Amino acid sequence: QVQLVESGGGTVQAGGSLRLSCTTSIPINDFNTNFMAWYRQAPGKQRELLATMTNGGHTTYTDVVKGRFTISRDDSKNTLYLDMKGMRPEETAVYYCSARHGGTGYWGQGTQVTVSL
Repeated sequence: QVQLVESGGGTVQAGGSLRLSCTTSIPINDFNTNFMAWYRQAPGKQRELLATMTNGGHTTYTDVVKGRFTISRDDSKNTLYLDMKGMRPEETAVYYCSARHGGTGYWGQGTQVTVSL
């Protein structure tokens, strides 16, 4: 069974930094793991894509986070990371890790990030 567990959420002041982790039960650099991604969902808003990483290590970012967020991974720990800096109050949301493995999409339970003024 594929499991994704996010951690690292919390409260950070505006302009501050935070690192999120997503530990998986699947090899994240495996051929069957097509890509992994970070999303977030603010209250009353749709879930939005932030960054992706393929099993080959290629990364993409949406414009709103480009230059401030960095997606990375540690294959030995089967862990995906999202390093966030220059946080803004409007980025308060639940942050989710997602993976597509064997043609099926999986989600973690999410971790709350609150950016205070």
